[in-house]
Amino acid sequence: MRMIKQSGSHELEIRKSRFVCTLARVGSEAEAVGFLAAHRRAHRDATHNCTAYVVGEHGEITKSNDDGEPAGTAGIPMLEVLLRRELTGVAAVVTRYFGGVKLGAGGLVRAYGQAVAETVEAVGVVELRPVVTVTVRVGHGLAGRFLGDLHGRGVQPDEVRYGAGVEADVAVPVPELAAFEAWVAEVTAGRAEVERGAPGYVEVPVP
Repeated sequence: MRMIKQSGSHELEIRKSRFVCTLARVGSEAEAVGFLAAHRRAHRDATHNCTAYVVGEHGEITKSNDDGEPAGTAGIPMLEVLLRRELTGVAAVVTRYFGGVKLGAGGLVRAYGQAVAETVEAVGVVELRPVVTVTVRVGHGLAGRFLGDLHGRGVQPDEVRYGAGVEADVAVPVPELAAFEAWVAEVTAGRAEVERGAPGYVEVPVP
């Protein structure tokens, strides 16, 4: 599953018309609809506010709107860019300020698609990978070695807590859970307590 790294805007000018694309991370269709409605209200002076969104864990909910541009020349090209990048949880609006020169159907398709594509590049894309937070509890005598070996594996714990013992929370990719727990048992000679927490996701930048 891929999402934009952050919300953001990007502007380009094509034959005197301004195309301002704004992308937002959204968690549901209701949030996407609310964001787009608020954006339209804030930019009601624009010639067009064309929209598209993709939501759902597998990007199964999609919608687009040409907002007065010729049918199929704005919302659909915007949506196609989001789908080609395999994005979900994203709402896009391209606000156009007409500059007096008509672009024709082909020109509009290219302009709206380009506006979204450039904005996606500007804000970045992340891949959401499933992980489980594993809490490892060890005594103080083992903590130094365990944490040192953990760093040696290139793993940075999310949090380390010191009390009667030492607790470290580690986000472990789901396919690596069994191997990680076996490694913990080996490096601590079976003297660590391991507890799996709730599943979640980590965001990994996509080149």
